[in-house]
Amino acid sequence: MAPGRSVNRIELTFNTGEPAERLDQFITGKVPDLTRSAVQRLMENGLITVNGRVSKPSLKLKGGETIVIEILPPAPAAPVAEEIPLSVLYEDSDLIVVDKPAGMPVHPGAGNPGGTLVNALLAHCRDLSGVGGEIRPGIVHRIDKGTTGVLVAAKNDRSHLGLSRQFKEHSIKRVYVAFVFGSPPNDKGTIEGDIGRHPVDRKKMSGSARSGKRAVTHWKVTARFGAVTVMELRLETGRTHQIRVHLSEAGYPLLGDPVYGGGGRVSQLRDTELRAMVRRLGRQALHARTLGFIHPITGDYLEFSSPLPADMGALLEYLEKSVKQ
Repeated sequence: MAPGRSVNRIELTFNTGEPAERLDQFITGKVPDLTRSAVQRLMENGLITVNGRVSKPSLKLKGGETIVIEILPPAPAAPVAEEIPLSVLYEDSDLIVVDKPAGMPVHPGAGNPGGTLVNALLAHCRDLSGVGGEIRPGIVHRIDKGTTGVLVAAKNDRSHLGLSRQFKEHSIKRVYVAFVFGSPPNDKGTIEGDIGRHPVDRKKMSGSARSGKRAVTHWKVTARFGAVTVMELRLETGRTHQIRVHLSEAGYPLLGDPVYGGGGRVSQLRDTELRAMVRRLGRQALHARTLGFIHPITGDYLEFSSPLPADMGALLEYLEKSVKQ
């Protein structure tokens, strides 16, 4: 253990006469701040013992055992903290909701070692907690680098577990605004099908993947401007690039989308000013407008919305003026 790092030591006793119970279930029942995944990490690091011996999470306690849990203060995560301005919509000791700008990746990765939301959160959040020796903001969902809008991150394992469960159950309210090429014949509809890695281009996702996961997008038209349509989309699932893939393969790619066909159709726009505005956009015209969920600790329903970013707002204003002329 590093000098100056004190250990939080918890000692539990499984009483004789109690019904047999799994070790991990017993611990999570007695220590609410520890999730089963956190317990597993602690065991892997030799920080939980039963009668002085390291045991598996599935060990059946039969009575009379003494369980000792040692929790190290979290060590810094690999990503470094960076003082990057954040638009914070809500924050408490369990989670933070931000309005992500265009151009900011959520996670460090290949080509994006810094300047990400994770780096910004590490600097902004002074009350991040973790177990098993790791501090990190709990990213439970992502939006693409070029997409703007509302995103929630957890500050501790309990919040991360509760939010992740809601995303898995598809109970989160997620509403997006998209500007697309073309004009669908109907005013609303649903796109459904499996999405997985593109069979040829591994940087893309596709509805024609050899294997994929179910993806459902509900959409409705909110405004038509000839060659451009504004849509509101509600996600039932949240697959990687889901909206971009669904709309592109339906024949209505997002304006400015450099990956899924929205970039190549700019030259087809007759309005020269509109063409210039879309090119200046430099990204897909997609905004995560609304996010609603149950607070994983308090049980309250929370909902947050953000206005269109300046570039999409200016584009909408120009389209509306053009129609009136």
